[in-house]
Amino acid sequence: MVRVVVLRWGHRAPRDRRVTTHVALTARAFGAEGMILADVRDESVEKSVGKVVRLWGGSFKLEAGVPWRKAVEEWRGKGGLVVHLTAYGEPLTRQLAGKIRRLNKPVMVLVGSQKVPREFFAETVSDFNVSVGSQPHSEVSSLAIFLDRILGEEWLKKEFERARLKIIPQERGKKVLRLEA
Repeated sequence: MVRVVVLRWGHRAPRDRRVTTHVALTARAFGAEGMILADVRDESVEKSVGKVVRLWGGSFKLEAGVPWRKAVEEWRGKGGLVVHLTAYGEPLTRQLAGKIRRLNKPVMVLVGSQKVPREFFAETVSDFNVSVGSQPHSEVSSLAIFLDRILGEEWLKKEFERARLKIIPQERGKKVLRLEA
């Protein structure tokens, strides 16, 4: 499975707390190993994500306050790809997803919260500018679709170690197991 980390840029507390938390939870559920909350710290987001990881398991890491340029430069310096999710990029076709997968490199996904700097579109920052739908919609939905296309169904098979709670899929109703951690 391709290693994926999400970089959340432009977070504005308290305005973006709910959506930023949902970006992190989507990243976690769909197989990313962590998220960087660039340039700022937000204790509310950090606590919410930490609580989900403690209860539902896994090794998802949230780093906050890291300057975005530093994070991108370090990632690229270690041979990783940077994919900027934007309404203005190349459409996320199966061919483009396959091309990214075949490069077999770790992927950092840039997810903006507000209008991003122009330099995000430059090849010095992003290896790919990718659009999911070329229409305005939620960054959460774009991230989910992108991760599904890049990771395939691998995320469906992911086991979350040290989980205290686990959902048992049901045709009808709800079943949640409480596990010993």
